[in-house]
Amino acid sequence: MNEIDNTFAEITTIIQEAHENAYRKINEELILMYRREGKFLSEKSKEVSYGDGYIDSLAAYIQRQFPGIKGFNRRGLYRMKQFYETYAGNEKVAPLVTQCSWTNHLLIMSGTKSDEEREFYLRLTVNEHYSKRQLERQMDSGYYERYMLSKTKLLPEPLQSKQNPFLDSYIVEFLDLPDTFHENDFRRALVKGMRSFILELGKDFTFVGEEYPIQVGGEDYRIDLLFFHRNLRCLVAIELKVGKFKPEYVSKMDFYLEGLDRQVKKKDENPSVGLLLCASKNDEVVEYAMSRTLSPMMVAQYQLQLPDKEVLRKKLQELSNLPGIDDARGENKDA
Repeated sequence: MNEIDNTFAEITTIIQEAHENAYRKINEELILMYRREGKFLSEKSKEVSYGDGYIDSLAAYIQRQFPGIKGFNRRGLYRMKQFYETYAGNEKVAPLVTQCSWTNHLLIMSGTKSDEEREFYLRLTVNEHYSKRQLERQMDSGYYERYMLSKTKLLPEPLQSKQNPFLDSYIVEFLDLPDTFHENDFRRALVKGMRSFILELGKDFTFVGEEYPIQVGGEDYRIDLLFFHRNLRCLVAIELKVGKFKPEYVSKMDFYLEGLDRQVKKKDENPSVGLLLCASKNDEVVEYAMSRTLSPMMVAQYQLQLPDKEVLRKKLQELSNLPGIDDARGENKDA
């Protein structure tokens, strides 16, 4: 019976892969058609005879030729024109355009304010295989602004030459927590909402366990959450704090990372990384506390509600002329 079951599994895998390949091909052809339509309308708009009446007449003609076809009304045709003009001449994103669904393209075009932000979300959507709902959530949470603001922070030396996957702030609005809660409540809520938490962290994070045990000197110690990061090839220990950051948290995380490296890390893996997730933090206190530690460790804060994107944009604008911000923009190609 097991042999039959294995055969069935192989067949279903073949069917699933074929469906996925067919969907990608259909989406690619659809996007290419929209881009050709957009190019036609963009070039036509340069002629004197072009006007609003032209779009209306074209939409009506298409409906007569293809009764019931969707997306080719007045609004849809203008979107195609905008789509072509948005990416025309941008060779950097050209290979990605056909890998993104039309629905996600519409979200990106309507919800972004700069070429850099559009490119960031386009690359992120393709790399992370976002659905419409996932992309919408990331844009609503100001993921681009938070990512760019995080790039201005000094990274631990072991991570300075790598693509840093960590943010300076995390949004966990999906947690159903009471007004007053403890660290155990926070941990259990994150585990319960792990799918949403992974979306916020990034899909390269693989969950290993909660209250992960290490034993030192005959005593048991437990790490709140343990992950493995596939790109960094290392364990990631996350400690949760419901209050503000305190300097003594650093020495405790040092202890946990040492325990992981000695007892859990495999020979072909990189040294473990720590993330202290606090309700709030003072950057000066964090800098003092971490100035002498050699462990790769970050301190971030969490928010239980979606942030005000305009506030984030203003912060990013204030930092836009600081050294390093332009370099950070270049990193979004691997986000």
